[in-house]
Amino acid sequence: MKKLHIIIITILLLLSACSAAIFLTQNPAATVTETSALTSPYILSTEITPSAEQPSQTDSAQTAEKPGAGQLTAHFINVGQGDCEFIELPNNETMLIDAGDSGSGPEITAYIKNLGYDTINYLVATHPHADHIGGMSYVIKNLNIIHMYMPKKSTNTKTFENLLQTILDMNISVEKAESGTEILNIGNLKIGILAPDSEAYKNLNNYSAVIKMDYKNTSFLFMGDAEKETEVKLQDEDVQADVLKVGHHGSDTSSTTAFLEKVSPKYAIISCGKNNKYGHPDSTVLQNLESIGSAVLRTDQLGTIIIRSDGTLLTQL
Repeated sequence: MKKLHIIIITILLLLSACSAAIFLTQNPAATVTETSALTSPYILSTEITPSAEQPSQTDSAQTAEKPGAGQLTAHFINVGQGDCEFIELPNNETMLIDAGDSGSGPEITAYIKNLGYDTINYLVATHPHADHIGGMSYVIKNLNIIHMYMPKKSTNTKTFENLLQTILDMNISVEKAESGTEILNIGNLKIGILAPDSEAYKNLNNYSAVIKMDYKNTSFLFMGDAEKETEVKLQDEDVQADVLKVGHHGSDTSSTTAFLEKVSPKYAIISCGKNNKYGHPDSTVLQNLESIGSAVLRTDQLGTIIIRSDGTLLTQL
């Protein structure tokens, strides 16, 4: 790929029942901004069709029955101080939420391939922080991506710029991650996005796509880096979940007692790096989780954490 000296790329979803759109903004004198969506006379809006590298359906290699078939298995992959969750869905499809930092891509891809998958049916970049999207370019280049979701928010980092360039290079169609977006609703399986519901947050963490996943009588809630402001906005939503991916690596910017009581998780998963410089998880958050009786599982202590649901019972593998 010919190196570009300075690029501005803005991805914007045009919601419809049939298609999504990618918008490219290019201005040699500017840099990508974090504070607002970019506008420019140089905007290309085009419907994206799957390329030869991006098939429109799951490859046959992925359709073979695997251990845990008909169940939902969530892998909270240990990527150090970052986030990455890979979910084997009971309909034999897959979902990947975030992809750690820039060094995590090969490890994540190998992990998924070792499970027997070469396709990600639903890829979510919760928000454009490097510890969530850093490894995503590698994942996109080395696995088949069917659907991808991102919030409408840009930031001025090379990591984000590289991701957007990879999306264009690989001809990926991107759909806007926002409150009310339904990812999947078939039979006893429902996956939807509860947040963000605004384009005016001051803190980039609150643009995090918050994902609720219900399978029969069990449920999972993935908070990304969403903070207290988002938790307040979610107070009228059904956020009860048996498994909670704790917001912002267990930082005290998230996980108020009021919110945790509403979620009432049996398992609380904290993804963070061992002896990280941020002091995650915060002792207050751990106390809040203890007070509601949640079992706290941490990647810095346990490595990759796997929870399987048969729709009624949860099992830690």
